[in-house]
Amino acid sequence: MSWFFCYLELVMAAKKPSSDKPEDFLKEKSEYTLALYDHFISEFKKIGKIEIESTKTMIGISNSNKRIAWVTQLGKNFIHVVFPFKKEYKDNLCFQKVGQVPGQKQFNHHFRMLYKEDINKEVIKFMKLAFDEKS
Repeated sequence: MSWFFCYLELVMAAKKPSSDKPEDFLKEKSEYTLALYDHFISEFKKIGKIEIESTKTMIGISNSNKRIAWVTQLGKNFIHVVFPFKKEYKDNLCFQKVGQVPGQKQFNHHFRMLYKEDINKEVIKFMKLAFDEKS
């Protein structure tokens, strides 16, 4: 087989669609992390109807209008969630990082959940804000 066909096989393998199922991101995660994820999702469902979808690298949470949060990381003992807002909310204790997306009017607010108790009144307030914000 020539080098060209080897290269072509590699390119075609890289372009195969991924499974796009949120469950695939949850495979081989610790029971602790799965419990955190389940708790986060159940708290969001108390706010309103959500859809859970996945991309190649993260899990998206949407309401009927738009994407309202991204689960970007499922660690050994935490989950990392990004809330995209139209404005910056600096005055809070729950976000470890807030930053504007370059060239856009979007501010990503990074929340790291280590314990179920991290979903407190302040976090729920921002979850509701994300759910209710118009696109």
